[in-house]
Amino acid sequence: MRLFNPAFGLAAMLTLCGCHSAFIAATISNRTTQPLSLIEVDYPSASFGTQSLAPNQDFHYRFKVLGSGPTAILWTDAAHHEQKSPGPVLHEGDEGSLIITFRPNSSPVWKFQTPGQASNP
Repeated sequence: MRLFNPAFGLAAMLTLCGCHSAFIAATISNRTTQPLSLIEVDYPSASFGTQSLAPNQDFHYRFKVLGSGPTAILWTDAAHHEQKSPGPVLHEGDEGSLIITFRPNSSPVWKFQTPGQASNP
């Protein structure tokens, strides 16, 4: 009788090692007094978005970066004009947080932070 099954040992080792998959935790924040609609974030090889974002509302999404390239956000403002703002370049394997904040009378503010970076106050 065998007391040790190699497949069980491999599974246990992987569990103990804690397999890690790099991802970006994105937050889109509307800090304006007007609703935003048809919001889309483009990133290398894919995109995500939401139909609408009310004032002072946040939208959260997690994604994995495959490939490398620029990011951009597209949206329709309260006057029904399509808008676009470029963001940072992401690379395959990047991980961290991406925060896009809409503020009154300005372009969206982008903040990409990796786990090793100190946060800004």
